[in-house]
Amino acid sequence: MAEQKQQQRISGDRLQAFIASAFEAVDVPRDDAKTIAQLMAQADINGSEGHGVFRLPQYVRRIKGKAINVRPNIRVERELAAMALVHGDNGMGHLVMKFAAEKAIEKAKTAGVAWVGARWSNHAGPASLYATMPLAHNMIGLYMAVGSANHLPPWGGLDMLLSTNPIAVAVPAGDEPAVILDMATTVAAYGKVKTKAQRGEMMPEGWMMDRTGNPLTDPKRANEGFLLPIGGYKGYGLALVIGMLAGNLNAAAMGRDVIDFNNDDTSETNTGHAIVAINIEAFQDLKEFKSGMDMLIRDIRNSQRLPNVDRIRLPGDGTHVARADREKNGVPIPEALLAALDQLAGDLKIAKLPR
Repeated sequence: MAEQKQQQRISGDRLQAFIASAFEAVDVPRDDAKTIAQLMAQADINGSEGHGVFRLPQYVRRIKGKAINVRPNIRVERELAAMALVHGDNGMGHLVMKFAAEKAIEKAKTAGVAWVGARWSNHAGPASLYATMPLAHNMIGLYMAVGSANHLPPWGGLDMLLSTNPIAVAVPAGDEPAVILDMATTVAAYGKVKTKAQRGEMMPEGWMMDRTGNPLTDPKRANEGFLLPIGGYKGYGLALVIGMLAGNLNAAAMGRDVIDFNNDDTSETNTGHAIVAINIEAFQDLKEFKSGMDMLIRDIRNSQRLPNVDRIRLPGDGTHVARADREKNGVPIPEALLAALDQLAGDLKIAKLPR
């Protein structure tokens, strides 16, 4: 609580306007800048702090380094009734994945289920941004991606050949909030490591390990070790197959071809993503599905608890709480991040983020 009181609270509208102005300052077309800004601000509002405005200085550096195409021709390369392959033309990942998600939703309306892959994209923020897009159309959303830097070796190895390779699933309900699973296949996403480093905080044991097998808790020494997979070898296997589906299947970067966008501001990444939209009405009556979801959610939430457990949580509970708080009170911006954004504003000769 004490830490939160020290943080500035910035409204989502102000945050979005600042992000858009920064992108316009580096020649991103106004409409595209607004789209990217809306998605990035939404990430912060949803509580995905490692994937919102925190990433803005990095995105700007990569645009200045000519690593990202600010006027991409995002297009469908291959297409059948229930699938498409999108070429992102090295555009901002937010633009590519919004295009891909909308294509998947459009196709699922008639095909029932649609799988859309994307290649020649870039980092696109949190997975849940895109998995939740089908919810507005009474569809289930599934998103996968190859992470934008390798921080995970094969189980038992040391060579960094895999990334955090996230997966997100969003399932609508009726009166209950949607179930939204958004997770990296590592114990912690690397964005959380970066935010810890910026704030001068230590990591808990279990996030990373050094090359001798000992716990690594100083985020500023992250390059001396690697992230740990969820569930041991099972998490490694999950990271591998997600990478195959979002990377290899789309002829996107995977394994040793992945560019570390944290330390490279000039190389194209050819990031791969996949989005699946599932039209619930193709499977059953929508009202019956939502009623069944409500019943399941309530059964889980009201189930017997272990001693000292205050409540049973479901995936997405944290997002719903964060959104309600931040839409009302603004997004908390740590002092270190605020200073970085002020410096960025000075470099770009734009107005600072309003307090």
